[in-house]
Amino acid sequence: MKTKTAFLATLIFFLNICTSFADTDDGWIIEATSKDNYNGVTLANGRIGLVSGMGMFQVSEIVMGGVYDKEYQDGVSRVVRGPQFTNLSMKINGRYVDHWNMKNWKQRLNMRKAYLETSVEIEKAKITYSIRALRHLPHMAMLLVNVTPVDDIELKVETPASFPEELQRRTATFKHLTDGRTESPVYTMTAVSRTGMRDLASSAAFLFDGERPEIYAEFGEAHYQSMAFNKKLKKGENFRFALVGAICSSTDFSNPKNEAERMAVYTLQSDIDTILAGHEKEWNEIWKGDIQIEGDPEAQKDIRLALYNLYSFAAKNTRLSVAPMGLSSVTGYNGHIFWDAEIWMFPPLLMLNQDIARSFIDYRSDRLEKAKQRAVQYGYRGCMFPWESDDTGEEATPTWCLTGPFEHHITADVGIAFWNYYCVTKDRRWLEEEGYPMLKNVADYWVSRVTRNEDGSYSILNAVGANEYAQCVDDNAFTNGSVKTVLRHATQAAKILGKTADPSWTEVSDKIKFHYMEDGTIKEHADYAGAIIKQADANLLSYPLDVVTDPARIRQDLNYYSQKIYEDGPAMGNSILAILYAQLGDAEKAYHYFQKTYLPNKRPPFGVLSESAFSNNPYFCTGAGGLIQAVLSGFGGLRITEKGIKQVCPLLPKEWKSLTITGVGPERKTFTVKR
Repeated sequence: MKTKTAFLATLIFFLNICTSFADTDDGWIIEATSKDNYNGVTLANGRIGLVSGMGMFQVSEIVMGGVYDKEYQDGVSRVVRGPQFTNLSMKINGRYVDHWNMKNWKQRLNMRKAYLETSVEIEKAKITYSIRALRHLPHMAMLLVNVTPVDDIELKVETPASFPEELQRRTATFKHLTDGRTESPVYTMTAVSRTGMRDLASSAAFLFDGERPEIYAEFGEAHYQSMAFNKKLKKGENFRFALVGAICSSTDFSNPKNEAERMAVYTLQSDIDTILAGHEKEWNEIWKGDIQIEGDPEAQKDIRLALYNLYSFAAKNTRLSVAPMGLSSVTGYNGHIFWDAEIWMFPPLLMLNQDIARSFIDYRSDRLEKAKQRAVQYGYRGCMFPWESDDTGEEATPTWCLTGPFEHHITADVGIAFWNYYCVTKDRRWLEEEGYPMLKNVADYWVSRVTRNEDGSYSILNAVGANEYAQCVDDNAFTNGSVKTVLRHATQAAKILGKTADPSWTEVSDKIKFHYMEDGTIKEHADYAGAIIKQADANLLSYPLDVVTDPARIRQDLNYYSQKIYEDGPAMGNSILAILYAQLGDAEKAYHYFQKTYLPNKRPPFGVLSESAFSNNPYFCTGAGGLIQAVLSGFGGLRITEKGIKQVCPLLPKEWKSLTITGVGPERKTFTVKR
């Protein structure tokens, strides 16, 4: 029986290797062979994000989506890092496997199956291991290890406790859970977040292909108890095992320790291949929405990496949105939710995977009452969403930032996302129960927020727009454009449902004020005089708002503001220029700005995106959203309209032979653009 099990395990191991290498030729694999300037890639499932390290069995941090504590006692909220239950230590013949005795280090990100594989060689063995944030088990991750000895060896594997430095009251305990018949050896770590707001717990268990070796407790470094096992291996005998664990918090569970242990026990009654199959099944379904480039292998990988991260950082049924850095960092904007979610990440997900996109909408629906409360606090009607949002729905922007009190376009952005969700899904029941109540409150806010001018027009005074360099200005172009758009959407939604729209919604939408230069170029705000701007603002009136539709005016605004955007501004601004030049039929300029969207922002060794060309804070998921929109809505010509997703004016750059977009909309359509 043992011989048969070992044979099957070896067969599975080599089949996995063959499958992995078969993926290398079609844009699914990114390989790293150097540790220089290493920027880790994130393995995530919409709930937890594991950021890779270059050390043996290293995960540099585990980010817990939707779980917040304060950055310090009097500070604002910050997303939490959890106990690092995936880190292992391994000894072969009494000697640690580490960077001192390994060679031929290589890491390969398989985006198709969502795992990172590391392979090394040491004197006595070849070791390959992979990390997964399990897609079908949202609070769980797996470290899968293969050891192939080149000589007889004695193997010792241990789970050293590893905690982020800010966590308090740490414990690490190995125990045998048993009901008198079945024994479940699990390793549990607990801690309290920085200021004590959240209880955290992880629990892990070893899984084996064949007979389980004895699992025992040992005291490791820093006097924490650890979980370990020993195994003697013969030359050429492949040995595969997995460490599978769960990480939970009091944000989601009243007793996170007990729940984490239950999840670990659950996996002990399964097996490695069943867990892998569940993970891969989910990702196979997700990748029905894909982008395929013919003729440019490097662009294919870059686009896939952007889409992989969008898919990784969000998931269906979570009721969570995505922060600018996704689940790759706790310090990047503290894990707060901005307009980045609705304007940059949501549209491509809405086109390619409505179930995942729905979580963005659910996140805002759950916080509508807090937004209504905030409107009252500032003397307005309807709802007023915070510029930076966390789990509470209250304003989470640092108090010294003017964006918190004044960057109000976020409330229009939320309403636009809700309307677009209806346009794609045509879910009338949802529109009645959730969509229209949101749009009505958004519209009511804006008609109470505007100021009526003597000539009968309406202005929005004292606001911060998308160009945050111009603070507290009047009639910011994007703010006014988003208000014009969302008021029109609210009126349309009322008509669909047979309701009577407030006449002031149409009046304000029709008469909201924009300012122009002498040659007709739209002003970024009322007093704009040619200053450098942080990112695309006025150009957003052409896309995605469709307020400016005349090609001559689009080109005029493009030619002006493309010279005004700050070179070190956030990546997504150039994606708007790429989309608009593609819409105008200028393939050369469209491709230029498409490349400018991401090439200067790629960081080694995997090409993860930083926010700007000169920063180093990957992964910037907002930029990924802009990049994917440049492909879908620029070169692919796809637009979200009242009649669903339509293709208008696709344009292929000369560098590509074809572009194929699969899984579009609820009907899972395929769109192909060829020369």
